[in-house]
Amino acid sequence: MKKYITGFCAFMLMGIATADANWQYPTGVRRDAWAGDDGMRFVLSVRGGGAMGRAKIQNDIGGLTGNYMVNTTSGEVVTQAWYDLQDPTVQAQYAPAGYARLGDLAVANDYSEFSFVAGISVGFTIPDSPQWRIELGFDHIAESDYNENPLFQGGLITSDGYVVDAQSGGVQSTLASDIYSVMAFYDFFDGVQKPLKQMIPYIGIGAGYADTKTVLQLTDSYGDLSDVYELMGYGTVDTAGVIQFNKSNTHTSNLAPVVAAGVSYGVSDKIFLDLGARAMYLPKVKWQLTSADDELRRDWFSADNMLYINAMLGLRIEF
Repeated sequence: MKKYITGFCAFMLMGIATADANWQYPTGVRRDAWAGDDGMRFVLSVRGGGAMGRAKIQNDIGGLTGNYMVNTTSGEVVTQAWYDLQDPTVQAQYAPAGYARLGDLAVANDYSEFSFVAGISVGFTIPDSPQWRIELGFDHIAESDYNENPLFQGGLITSDGYVVDAQSGGVQSTLASDIYSVMAFYDFFDGVQKPLKQMIPYIGIGAGYADTKTVLQLTDSYGDLSDVYELMGYGTVDTAGVIQFNKSNTHTSNLAPVVAAGVSYGVSDKIFLDLGARAMYLPKVKWQLTSADDELRRDWFSADNMLYINAMLGLRIEF
């Protein structure tokens, strides 16, 4: 009997050892022996920092034309609006010089500005693959300025063959962007739990929806816009005959690919400091003229291939 009891105990111990081994390592990832930890965590993060934006500014005026007059003695070419403001003695020295396309003027300067950025994300780490994080995020890139006077400048040839050294419009404008994104991050560490008191590099990739608000205040600084009939609905003409344009708001939507890289530092098993950078690409952002009732809209200029590079310090909680 003693021999049977000894054999039965040995068999039970082997079964328990086998079951214990299978419970600890069912998927090849080492779990905590007592809690069965699969590495899944809910993630909440907040961040803030600075954003550098760069873009190519494009003239979107299109087929608008300005009218010009030429001094019959000196050959000087002036705008029709300047000519209209002169007394008859001066006007007698000028003759029509034809019209030219304002849409052919080059942009004086491209966009390159710094602004502030803040964001928040929620998500989770993937069970049995805790190196991967999936996060839904929101980033607000604060207002930055784009102010130019002149906005457009360059050489034009009128319909009568005269060469005009033209300058057109001055602008005071702003832009700000809200970006909603879905991101996948990979943290470079081994095991289930992130190591503490050391740097953990990460990379990320994702896509977002960007809503960019632009505000445009256009002024006719050079007198080539006030005589254009098609622009009369976008402002009011003052007593001097100069058009005072409305302040115009425009929203542009873009699909925005996003990439990220950075490092985190574990203060505790739940709290991590995060220093990272994100790059966001917006294909096109528009500035438009609008009428007072917002019924009329006309493209004036745009930022093509907008690239935001954000550097941010954040706090991430995993629980």
